[in-house]
Amino acid sequence: MSKRDYYEVLGVERDAEEATIKKAYRRVAMKNHPDRNPDNKEAEEKFKEANEAFEVLSDKEKRARYDQFGHAGVEGQTHGGSADFSDIFGDIFGDIFGGGRGGGRSHVRKGADLRYNLELTLEDAVQGKTVQIRVPTTVTCTNCEGSGAKPGTQPIDCTTCGGHGQVRMQQGFFSVQQTCPRCQGAGKQIKDPCHVCHGRGHVEETKTLSVKVPAGVDNGDRIRLTGEGQAGVHGGPPGDLYVEMHVKPHEIFERDGRHLHCEIPIGFVDAALGGELEVPTLDGKVKLKIPPETQTDKLFRLRGKGVTPIRGGSAGDLLCRVVLETPVNLTARQKEILEEFQTIQKEQGSRQSPRKTSWFDGVKRFVDDLRA
Repeated sequence: MSKRDYYEVLGVERDAEEATIKKAYRRVAMKNHPDRNPDNKEAEEKFKEANEAFEVLSDKEKRARYDQFGHAGVEGQTHGGSADFSDIFGDIFGDIFGGGRGGGRSHVRKGADLRYNLELTLEDAVQGKTVQIRVPTTVTCTNCEGSGAKPGTQPIDCTTCGGHGQVRMQQGFFSVQQTCPRCQGAGKQIKDPCHVCHGRGHVEETKTLSVKVPAGVDNGDRIRLTGEGQAGVHGGPPGDLYVEMHVKPHEIFERDGRHLHCEIPIGFVDAALGGELEVPTLDGKVKLKIPPETQTDKLFRLRGKGVTPIRGGSAGDLLCRVVLETPVNLTARQKEILEEFQTIQKEQGSRQSPRKTSWFDGVKRFVDDLRA
């Protein structure tokens, strides 16, 4: 009985790439595997046929001879359908269980990154400052230079995985690889641990670092200090330290991006007659002219007295909102003057209190409509 063309067996083109051939083989082999088709001779033959086709087409030299001479070019060089089916399907689960074929992972790994929350005043965030911080971290053990082994000795191959970092488990017709539980994928064991770090390759330490906070930072901004994170594993490079900014609330100002906001309480005399007030800014005090007849909630803009953004651009503004303050603890004379003022004001009517008059007129219309 003549053999079928191997490309036809797997259902691929003659110029198919290796990955395509492997994928096609998995599909055919899975469909016709004897464990899924008990007592089915036809499926068993197709399974063996697929194994033989894959054994040839997955090998560059055998495939080249087959492409040139056909079945005669590989006669006697196949194993009659006994390809390692478990190895092929082990690749499917390799990533899930900690890696595929080809040995263990490198035991040298970069250290973990760290985060430090830095509290700043609004003044320091806006103007910038260099601060000193103390960070608990791990550093490479100088006694063993990060290997974890006693000086003069070296880690040995793991006795469980033989240095591969992976162990194979048989599950039915699947052969699944997973990370070695003894060495955690490193492929090495430390027989004589370092007496300083006890085999960890790093020691705990609190270090003091200088952090230059640029002007204009805001909540959530981060500064990366390269190499100031946790020590690497088995001599690997250290991680990074991320310093995250947290600006404390200010008793006067509230920040909104590049602008600052504040409230200015003024007496009704200043509001009515106008005047000049001293207003605080982050650069010092400035004079603010209050025009006569200023109403509460009036906004005054002091240009350039806000924040210069860290990413560039012009400085923002300081927005001052006027809040009218009613006087308290009045003396008898003050009450007498105010009562006299109120009497005169009633005589003037809507001319001096247009908003009040308009509001009461609206209330009157509303009540009249309800009665109608």
